[in-house]
Amino acid sequence: MNYAAIYHRPESEYAFLLDKETMHIRIRTAKDDIRKVEIVYGDPYAIRSLNSNWYLQKVPMKKGLSTDVYDYWTISIKEPKHRVAYGFYLTDTEGEEVLYNDQGIKTSYSQEYLKNENNYFRMPFFQEIDMFKAPQWVRNTVWYQIFPERFANGDPELNPEGTKAWDSTVHPGRQDFYGGDLQGVLDHLDHLVDLGVNGIYFNPIFKAPSNHKYDTEDYFEIDPHFGDKKLFKKLVDEAHKRGIKVMLDAVFNHIGDQSPQWQDVIKNGKDSKYADWFHINKFPVSYTPTDNFEFSNDATYETFDYTPHMPKLNTANPEVQEYLLSIATYWIKEFDIDAWRLDVANEIDHHFWRRFHDATTALKPDFYILGEIWHTSQPWLQGDQFTGVMNYAYTEAIKEHFLTHEIDALEMKNKLNQQLMLYNDQADSMMFNVLDSHDTARIKTLANDDMELVKQIFAFTFVQPGTPSIYYGTEYGMTGENDPDDRKPMVWDEKLQDHDMYQFMQHLIEVRKQITNELNVKDLKWNIASDGLIGLNYNDIHAVFNTTQSAVELTIENPLISNLYQDQQLMPKGFILYKD
Repeated sequence: MNYAAIYHRPESEYAFLLDKETMHIRIRTAKDDIRKVEIVYGDPYAIRSLNSNWYLQKVPMKKGLSTDVYDYWTISIKEPKHRVAYGFYLTDTEGEEVLYNDQGIKTSYSQEYLKNENNYFRMPFFQEIDMFKAPQWVRNTVWYQIFPERFANGDPELNPEGTKAWDSTVHPGRQDFYGGDLQGVLDHLDHLVDLGVNGIYFNPIFKAPSNHKYDTEDYFEIDPHFGDKKLFKKLVDEAHKRGIKVMLDAVFNHIGDQSPQWQDVIKNGKDSKYADWFHINKFPVSYTPTDNFEFSNDATYETFDYTPHMPKLNTANPEVQEYLLSIATYWIKEFDIDAWRLDVANEIDHHFWRRFHDATTALKPDFYILGEIWHTSQPWLQGDQFTGVMNYAYTEAIKEHFLTHEIDALEMKNKLNQQLMLYNDQADSMMFNVLDSHDTARIKTLANDDMELVKQIFAFTFVQPGTPSIYYGTEYGMTGENDPDDRKPMVWDEKLQDHDMYQFMQHLIEVRKQITNELNVKDLKWNIASDGLIGLNYNDIHAVFNTTQSAVELTIENPLISNLYQDQQLMPKGFILYKD
């Protein structure tokens, strides 16, 4: 038995509340090393107060997801007194049995040892207030990401100087403007309804000099090239009337160098009342400009990346905290937004994010807090900071198999399972699954314009736990390399739109809404063939994806959705989703 691989940690992703009555428990063992895992559990006080012998009553656990090196075993339990002690009995393939509890692995033990409740793992009490909150509306949402400057020009009178003609075939420069605004979004809300999406994720809309608006000048004002607060209020109200939630982008890691606060630092140096709002290493603040407007490697202050125009905020400063929290709550109280997406969230201290969580959820208990984090995010997903993160690590594994073929189907499954086991089930259901965005090349370009492959990878992503997102224009087959090419003006010319893709996305979104509540991590099962035929199952929901080079024979009646499936043949790049 591989003792080193055996792992459990109380009050973590290995032991958490599913609801106020139910606790979900996981334990990790080495891949194919353990034949069975049994759990004993009960009220810790019942041993001495009620003479209970629950510690002798073994209950089998279910073998759940696996990776290339680990197996995970799971069980959901209830305990009437809402407090529980528990331990595990593990039996390996050769018949060796050990007890694993809070004191470690035991190969021998006495009855007196088993009767000591302090030897067991504990959930001291089912504290509902500590339970990870996963708003149901988020699970039911298919997001649509809008880069406001490039979605639609609804009011040409707002155009900045030098605005270029709207053209979805151009390759934008970093400093180009095309006149997209909030009126343009309002004018096209019915397009989103027709497509079927029910959540808008806006890139920043606050006053800023750039086209991307990540260099905020004033967090309390809509950028005048986008419109004003009255228009934004109308947009939110009209979206809500159509059942569409609204998420704004909060850039709290850094601020723009045109902001009054930073301008005061430039003017007054160390005597500025905002000097402690930033991480300044030397006064006066300075940097050496380069041919790249967004790069300098000798700034005397901390910045986002090496961008001298984005000085980093000191969120440990109480004044900065109060300022940012007033922004976060203002847009909820005044405009009824439903979510914040938090830019560069991993570079801000946890103390601030806990305050942020409490301030926003006090106004809206089901508020969605989404952090932009590209790596393992356990510290932020304990229920006291974020609801989810942008799930790049997860979707990158999908692209590595379907698009770049860097990994085979089995390795992809292992990577995805590893990611799912990093978090509790509720957090997994809140993750933001994005295949392309303003920060990545567009999916059609990554697929070398192969729309059958694009359809397959979207279908695969839409049957994963988490909430899916569509980047504006993907429904019409827009292309684009990395930033800034991925930010082309939206294709509104019907002659340039891929209407077949649009109809496919409509159908896929409709099916996703039908099956959302079935996509639970604890029910997920894989069936991976060596040649790349992938099967996913959630109880009575089944999906098959052919990533092989040959047709596969399948007999499925009345699929929910399929592509490249005909005459009982599932072709390469095809898929089928069906229900028992």
